[in-house]
Amino acid sequence: MLQPLARRTWAPRGQTPIHYAWHRHDRLSVIAALCVSPRARRLTLPFWIQQRNVRAPDVAIFVRQLHRTLGRPIILVCDRYNVHKKAIRLLQEQGANWLHVELLPAYAPDLNPVEAAWNHAKHATLANFLPDDVDHLFDAVGNTLDDQAFKPQLKRSFFHWAQLPL
Repeated sequence: MLQPLARRTWAPRGQTPIHYAWHRHDRLSVIAALCVSPRARRLTLPFWIQQRNVRAPDVAIFVRQLHRTLGRPIILVCDRYNVHKKAIRLLQEQGANWLHVELLPAYAPDLNPVEAAWNHAKHATLANFLPDDVDHLFDAVGNTLDDQAFKPQLKRSFFHWAQLPL
């Protein structure tokens, strides 16, 4: 959102840092996946940023594009968010025989390594970030996720956080 996520920071004693943010609630929605190659265990972090809420057709398009990019069947592990379940149903109705789905238990974000990626982006890289507008936020989020995509140890730490072996 355009509202900054205020986090603790360092400042000289007696000089409290002040963020001046306007009260706009424009925001972005991001779809992402942590992909693990079956043999090499190489990790990738594809993502898609859009300026409206993510709906089931958007997730279905993202998964189809992921399938085209990877060129192999997909085992999709996702949470039970209604949009995800509707997208899975939509893909299955369209005959996506290349897709096998495993749902995480309800109310278990700590088992989802993508949640660790979001937490890192929000609470580390984008903490105290004051975007000028949605385009500025779009660039910052894209750069943050691009940075994560090029750091193998960071991506591995997301699986470690979820206590999942690679």
